[in-house]
Amino acid sequence: MEYLRTDESRFLDLPDYPFASHYTEVPVADGGVLRMHYVDEGAGEVVLCLHGQPSWSYLYRKMIPLIVNAGYRVVAPDFIGFGKSDKPKARADYTYASHVAWLTALLENLDLTDITLICQDWGGLIGLRSAAESPDRFARIVAANTGLPDAQGVTEEKVAEISGRMREYYQSLPVHQNPVEMAMAMSGDDTGMGFLHWVKFCAESDGFVVGDLLNLSCGGALSEAEQGAYNAPFPDDEHMAGARQFPSLVPIIPDNPAIAANRAAWAVFADWQKPFLTAFGDSDPVTAGAHVRFQESIPGARDQPHITIKGAGHFLQEQVPEELAGAAIGLMRDNPL
Repeated sequence: MEYLRTDESRFLDLPDYPFASHYTEVPVADGGVLRMHYVDEGAGEVVLCLHGQPSWSYLYRKMIPLIVNAGYRVVAPDFIGFGKSDKPKARADYTYASHVAWLTALLENLDLTDITLICQDWGGLIGLRSAAESPDRFARIVAANTGLPDAQGVTEEKVAEISGRMREYYQSLPVHQNPVEMAMAMSGDDTGMGFLHWVKFCAESDGFVVGDLLNLSCGGALSEAEQGAYNAPFPDDEHMAGARQFPSLVPIIPDNPAIAANRAAWAVFADWQKPFLTAFGDSDPVTAGAHVRFQESIPGARDQPHITIKGAGHFLQEQVPEELAGAAIGLMRDNPL
């Protein structure tokens, strides 16, 4: 597998990111390995912090000290294709299954157990699958602005019809070059397929600039230096294959090959008794309403102090780090091992 490795010089003097770099090797199908980066700070019970797209472990820079100062160990990896981790060059090298396998390899390499998982965006799609497939490693879960799509409610007879209609709609969409225009088209789409605007933008647009997207999602609150830090892993488009590919892997089209594995994960969570907390922003257009299924379907979510954070959008770690960290710390203290 051909891959790129972002030059370390691009990560010098990032604001509020003083953390030492750690690396482990994870296997790929051709017999080779890729280098996966992770932050490892503090001591005590493990809190695994998983980022989404198009961010990296820099997203957790405000939360890591809060959790460490509360007496815990934080492990925050960069998914393959992101941050300081290696970046396969071909978009086809990124699959949902491979991301789950790479995360599982990291957990095994570090022998992490009694994990409290904090997962947002793709951190949930990958982390929840890993938890369902290796449940003995996980003690508690905080799901924040995420989901686990499995085409719920779509009958076998309807799979081909709905999948075809969604692909036709995707092909009909324009490629927005301006992220603001894309966001407006996505929010104004009343077909139930608005997410496909984001998929197409990430896959094809020349306006895909990671720092700009994070800043837009955070209401323009990021400094130029912070936007630069989010851009640091991606010196050019060749380094962004993974970041561009992630939305295309979300199994929202019913014939997606990941549907079966996600349904198997939901079957595990149907009997999940360990503490499961949802922490969602009330202003996130991407995952709005996804918390309901977690709360209603997972036994461990019953009677938990779930939170909906007013005014918070998609990236809670940027906008409300104290609230999200506090929710996780409270869950651990209220549910000791």
